[in-house]
Amino acid sequence: MTGGRASRRVGCWVALLLGLHFAMAVGSKVHQSTTSDELVHLTGGFTYWRFDDYRLQPENGNLPQRWVALPAVVAGVPFPYLDQVYWKVSDAWVMGHEFFYETGHDHFPMLMAARAMTAVFSVALGLLVFLWSRRLFGTAGAFVSLLFFTFCPTVLAHGGYATSDVCMAFFMLASVGAYWRHLGRPGAGPLALSAVTFGLACVAKFSAPLLLPMLAVCAVVHLAAARGSCGRVLGSAAVHALAALAIIWACYGFRYSAFNPAVPAADQFIEDWPQMYARTGGIGVVIHHLADWKVLPEAFLYGMAYVVQTSQARGAFLNGEYSLTGWPSFFPWAFGLKTTLPFLLAAAAATVLLVRRKAATPPVLALTPLLALFVIYWAVSITSHLNIGVRHLLPTYPVLFILTGVLGTYLVRPRRGGALLVALLLAWHAGESLAVAPHYISYFNEVAGGPAGGYRHLVDSSIDWGQDLPGLADWLKGHRRPHEDVYLAYFGTGEPTYYGIDAKHLNNLNAFLFDEPYIDLGPGLYCVSVTSLMQPYGITRGAWTRENEREFEVQRVFEPRYREFDRDPAKRAQLVRDLPESQWVKSRNRYQQLRFARLCHYLRVRHPDAVVNYSIFVYRLSAEEVRAATGGSLQEWSQLIERAAGAAPTP
Repeated sequence: MTGGRASRRVGCWVALLLGLHFAMAVGSKVHQSTTSDELVHLTGGFTYWRFDDYRLQPENGNLPQRWVALPAVVAGVPFPYLDQVYWKVSDAWVMGHEFFYETGHDHFPMLMAARAMTAVFSVALGLLVFLWSRRLFGTAGAFVSLLFFTFCPTVLAHGGYATSDVCMAFFMLASVGAYWRHLGRPGAGPLALSAVTFGLACVAKFSAPLLLPMLAVCAVVHLAAARGSCGRVLGSAAVHALAALAIIWACYGFRYSAFNPAVPAADQFIEDWPQMYARTGGIGVVIHHLADWKVLPEAFLYGMAYVVQTSQARGAFLNGEYSLTGWPSFFPWAFGLKTTLPFLLAAAAATVLLVRRKAATPPVLALTPLLALFVIYWAVSITSHLNIGVRHLLPTYPVLFILTGVLGTYLVRPRRGGALLVALLLAWHAGESLAVAPHYISYFNEVAGGPAGGYRHLVDSSIDWGQDLPGLADWLKGHRRPHEDVYLAYFGTGEPTYYGIDAKHLNNLNAFLFDEPYIDLGPGLYCVSVTSLMQPYGITRGAWTRENEREFEVQRVFEPRYREFDRDPAKRAQLVRDLPESQWVKSRNRYQQLRFARLCHYLRVRHPDAVVNYSIFVYRLSAEEVRAATGGSLQEWSQLIERAAGAAPTP
């Protein structure tokens, strides 16, 4: 076979695998509702294009938000009117709900187009993995890397959502690769490519500053190998800084202010600048000075400050434990439970081969950018207080995909045992992906008990990100009894009525928008998504304490008043004479949150009657169960839990 024909055949197989990856990533989302973050990503990006205004959701990367919103902009999708309070206070969540559900257009085609745009970045990432692996390990090794990439459940899950995670994974890998290539190849072309890639990474996500130590390690290793001069490295650094500044300013319209004076006036970001400075410590002081000197656009600096603030403390859940500052073990656990066992075995085998430095492996120097990315990113992740999900490790997955390419040596010079083992690992990996399809986000390996056992270990974007309202709607159509009440507690930004779900809302569904009135709880179907069930962001994380019970008992005395407040205008007028309306609302919400938390402590022990796509649990509760769980004495509640624990099947 001639070289040209061989190259074309390789190209066809690469295109086929990447096309399959695209189809799986996007096709798996056809029956999924919007996840928690997609609504604001798409809304923010749309306003950047349409209104040249950068206040909505500036903390998630200007570039990916613009990218996913581009089809909606081209299609001329209508946007809510701007002369309203939510625009003035930069509330992306409310504006997003209006954009998706209240402008008269069907949001779902727009959402699917945005998801396809993210999948383009996922395909580009796969191509980069193949090319890098091929350079190190040859064509056989590159296909090993590409196959592990193509069928990775975590990449398939987030490679089809309109968010910034895969975009950042691509630019982080591309940036270290382009920089290393530039160090080894003097010339304007490699320098320009590296500088532009670095600049684009800076507007992809606010984890881009991690590239600075990664590139610094590459430069030090390059100099230590006597392959360049300090002057050239410093000159390159200046070019990269200028390119980053130019790209950042370009993405924000070369205007410092995030507020466009040509559109209806806005009052503030979603949180005031002074509050942001006060909560971000020393980094906040630096950001404050940069804002005073107008070194970078206001929205970029605000987004950076917002990320710093929210990274300091955030509700987290791991293996039944709760925390506000996370654990050093969170990401190792998340990676170990959310990654297929065959890929973990392949990565371990590849590490052994590389450490032994077989003749077919590349020199350590060639692995410098990959190792710098992997080690530095993991070191920072382990110390991070933002413990949400495995998606934050996405930039490290491509490194492992590339390094497993070393196993291709068994295929080029076949050793029957080694070749068979590699083939079995690849087949097992692909089988894991196909078995869980299309619910890639809910994938957990056998150590975690599979997808069905995942909720015991992780929540949020690792299993329940709000994606399964369509699945719940389908289940209700086939299983809801006539006139049976449905109660819903849902973690996400989807609108249940869009999918035909007629349910009473538990615990402030879509709390970013609706002030949920008091509801009576009775027998019926209780549909609770996993993140809501485990309560990592609730007011009673962990065990139900005596303090919780005492507060609940005090609040329960006012339950008739809360009912009157929401249902009887005359009584409401009388009540607000004794206590301001805002206090009644706050107290009523607090009571309903406590009541729901008490119910969840029971439901976590009770076996569900059905599970929808691993992320929504459905319980058919009797009147007595509801009464004891949400209104009974502490003794009745405890006895109910004990009976449920005895009746629940062994996991």
